[in-house]
Parts: sequence; C-alpha cells; structure tokens
Amino acid sequence: METEDVTVREQLFHNRVRETIICVLLFVCLYILSHFILTHFKKNAEFVADDIEDATVNKIALWLCTFTLSVAVCAVLLLPISILSNEVLLTFPHSYYMQWLNGSLIRGLWNLVFLFSNLSLVFLMPFAYFFTESEGFAGSKKGIMARVYETAVMLLLLSLLVLGIVWVASALLHHNTARESLYDLWEYYLPYLYSGISLFGVLLLLLCTPFGLSRMFSITGSLLVKPRLLENLEETMNCTVFEEASLSRKLKSNTSCWISANTESINAEFLSVQSKRIALELRKRASPWQRNLGYPVAMLLLLALTAVSALMVCFHVLELLFDESAMPRGMEDPHLGLASFSMFGSLGAAVQVVIILYLMVSSVVGFYCSPLFTGLLPRAQDTTLTQIIGNCVSLLILSSALPVFSRTLGITRFDLLGDFGRYNWLGSFHIVFLYNMLFAGLTSACLINTVTWALQRELIRAFGLHRLPLTVSRSTIPLKLLLANGLSKIH
Repeated sequence: METEDVTVREQLFHNRVRETIICVLLFVCLYILSHFILTHFKKNAEFVADDIEDATVNKIALWLCTFTLSVAVCAVLLLPISILSNEVLLTFPHSYYMQWLNGSLIRGLWNLVFLFSNLSLVFLMPFAYFFTESEGFAGSKKGIMARVYETAVMLLLLSLLVLGIVWVASALLHHNTARESLYDLWEYYLPYLYSGISLFGVLLLLLCTPFGLSRMFSITGSLLVKPRLLENLEETMNCTVFEEASLSRKLKSNTSCWISANTESINAEFLSVQSKRIALELRKRASPWQRNLGYPVAMLLLLALTAVSALMVCFHVLELLFDESAMPRGMEDPHLGLASFSMFGSLGAAVQVVIILYLMVSSVVGFYCSPLFTGLLPRAQDTTLTQIIGNCVSLLILSSALPVFSRTLGITRFDLLGDFGRYNWLGSFHIVFLYNMLFAGLTSACLINTVTWALQRELIRAFGLHRLPLTVSRSTIPLKLLLANGLSKIH
C-alpha cells in the first residue's frame, strides 16, 4: 500500500515538473518575441541618455512592459491552444507522445494568465509608469532606491484610492454584502475589481471589434494592388508622368512673378502626383495574378470570415432564448479529449480558432483606428516609453477579455476555466443577451456602410465620375446613373 502511495506521489511530482517546464518554455518564447517587438518600436534615445540613472530606470520599465506584452500574447492564445489541444487528443486518444497534453496543463495555463494579467494591470504597469516619472522625495539622496521608495508610496496611495472606489461601488450595488465583507479583501473586493476590469475590456472589445471589422477591408485594400475596371494602365501612367514633368518644370523655374504661396501649392500638388506615379508603377510591376486575383480573393476571405462571425453570433442569440447551457459559465476540469467543442468536428474547431484570432486582430485595428486612441499608435524607432506603457496596458486589457468575449458571443462552446468564469456579470441573462444583440447590430451596420460606400467609390472611379467639378455632389449621384454611364462606356 505504501509502495502504491509513493508511486502516485512520484507521478504527481513528475506531472507538476513537466507542466512547469512547458509553461516556462512557452513564456520564455513569448518573452523573447515581445522583446523583439518592443525593441523595434522603442525610441533608442531614451535608453542611451547621458544620465545613467534615467537609462537604467527606462530599461527596468521596458522589462516590465515586455513581461506584460508576453502575458497579453499568451492570453490571446489561451482559447486556440485549449481548442486545438482537445482536437489533438480526440484524434490521438492513446498516443504516448500526447500524454503531456492534458486538462491539468491547460487549467494551469489559464490560472497563470489570469494571475499575471491582473498582476500586470494592478501593479507592474502602474509601477513602471510611476518609476519613470519619479525623481525621489525632496531632501532625500538621489538614486534608484529613492525612486523606488517614491514609486512604492504612490502605488500604496493608488491602491487605497482604487479599493475605496470599489467599496463605494459595491456598497451602492450590494449594500448588505459590502457592509458585511468590509475586511474580506481577498475573497470579495479583489474578485469584484477583476470583474469590473473584465467588464470594461469586454465593452471595449464590443466597440472596437465592429469598427475594426469594417476597417480591415480598407487596410487590406491599401496593402494590395486593386484591379481597376475599364482603366487603361499605360494611358494613365503616361498622363501622370507628363503631369509630374510639367509640375517639376514649374518648380525649377525662377519666374519672379510667382509668390511663395503659389510655390507651396505647386509643391504639394507635385508630391501628390509623384505618390500617384509610384503607386501606378507598383501596379504595373505586379503580375496579372496579383492585379486581378489577389485583391478579390483577399476581400472575399475577409467577407467570409466576417459573415461567419456574424452568423455565429446570430445563432447564439437564438440559443440563448431556448437553451440555458448556451450561457457562459466557468468550469474547474476541462475534460479534454471526450468530445469536440464544435458540432462540425475538427473542421469547425479550426474555424473557431481562425475566427477568434481574426476578431482579436480586428479589435486591435479598430482600437488604433478610433479617434480616441490614435495617439497611442506605435511608430518604428519613435515610440516613447510612456506610449509603450499605454500600448501594453491597452493590449493586455483587450487580450485578457478575449476568452470572455469569445464565449459570451458563442464563438466557441469551450467554457471558461479558473477565475475567468467567476465574474459576477456572466450569470446575467439580460447582459449577455443585450451584448450579443449589440454586437450583431453594430457589426451589420459597419459592414453595410463600408460595402455600400466602397462599391459606390469604385464605380465612381471606374466610370470617370471622380473628375466631376467640386460643385457637383457625388454622393447624390444615384446608382442607376452610375450603371448607365458604365454601360454607355462599354458600348
């Protein structure tokens, strides 16, 4: 009997060591990737300053930002790794080489991501910001430790302020519970704070994702060569070259009658024509496959992904009305390898993974394209440390809310593991149902607006109506007139 107990304890020990090694290796890989990303965007002048103390402080803050960004990337990969692990175990149920892939490992990853994401949001990122802004208390000896002391005091005051706000909010919403649990910090107030942060992240995803889905079409179109209907590329190229040469001669002329304002307008027009010529040269060098097939295939792929996402959400709305199991909930044991989380098997699980990653990319695009957060957009080798901290915080909020976002919308039936499934608002049917309806409505509105305006813009350009004088409002041109003009050109 003792031998069996020793064998069980050894097996548990080996399993824990194996899971720890896998988690450490995964995190190290993500940390290295995050380091390269931040190194590409950081402003090098802040890390080679004449003041060694400032340079050291900035390096420490950058290490904390790298840690936070790696946690954000890991949070994005939580659901895809979990879904794919389940499908792998279904495909190879008795494989010796897949024994390391089990529910304990996946549950441990979810718990670690939850812990580190909240640690980064509540402690590490505020510490990095206050650390870079601190100078030490007045009258104290200057140095790194003086900045650490000031930062610690600022964090303590911030923690007291946040806990006071949480206590007031809980007292307004749950008066009796808040009064009884005034000293129950760990069991009540911290989960309440995490629930509020997750709700904010999910609401931010609700606003950014539909906008990002519509912006994905224009951004992808700017990166690809667009096919032009009824356009003679050689003729357009020759006209642009002649126009550029004419403007160049005007700029080189030293006629004394020109005023500086006129010269500036000609210079701006010259730069515009020059950029147009460069774009035409790129189109001319592109192969016929790229000009005529690449852009339509990419647009159809984006349209298919967006349509599938919207249909999945609409189907989930119907499920919420008739099936209680469609509500998002938490679970302790994932029970991997028993059944697929998609009714279409492995193919449906693969589609779920693609949709989840696509929605995450769309939310990031919508976040940076929104007017409120355009200033946070990182630039290569020209992003300040304060901007890097803001970007890391924003990406961590979006990515840590992605599992809750995906499960709330019904993109996957994989229930939330660990503390992700313990948020207070997840059990409210009205909140979940309203959230799904808002997402479906906003996504449909953004797509309809984007597709109709893009179609009208391309028709106007293809039929030459963009050359109309500015006194004519092109938005008032009916679609019948566009089609009629196009048919007359064809004949």
